Amino acid sequence: MKQSVFMERYHIQEIDIKKSETSFTNVDEIIAFLKSKIDEHKVATYIALFDHYAHTSSLEDGSIAPEILNAKNIVFCFGKELPKAQVLAVRPRSIGVVERSEDFVLSFLVAPNPMANGSMIEWCKSVANA
Repeated sequence: MKQSVFMERYHIQEIDIKKSETSFTNVDEIIAFLKSKIDEHKVATYIALFDHYAHTSSLEDGSIAPEILNAKNIVFCFGKELPKAQVLAVRPRSIGVVERSEDFVLSFLVAPNPMANGSMIEWCKSVANA
């Protein structure tokens, strides 16, 4: 995985997985796999699935890069503590899964919680060779 700064302000983690490096053949299979990881986690809870591709393509002025074949976000939360009101600004979490012709791109916004980051990194990396 690589960490980078997207749009000069958002710290993200991202991994590109070649289709030859995984047994998953589409976004839905990867989302189902990630949901199983969330369901197995002692703290994380599943919230929703957002079909970003369907949403954007339904908009009259929606624009999708031609190399993007599908794009969905799985939304979940690690919220084990509520120490102050502002913590809700950085919750819940989501992992985006994009399909392109040769690979899948998984990405997420870096969380302030190291345990959450570690889990999301592990889950994303485990898509390769799965």
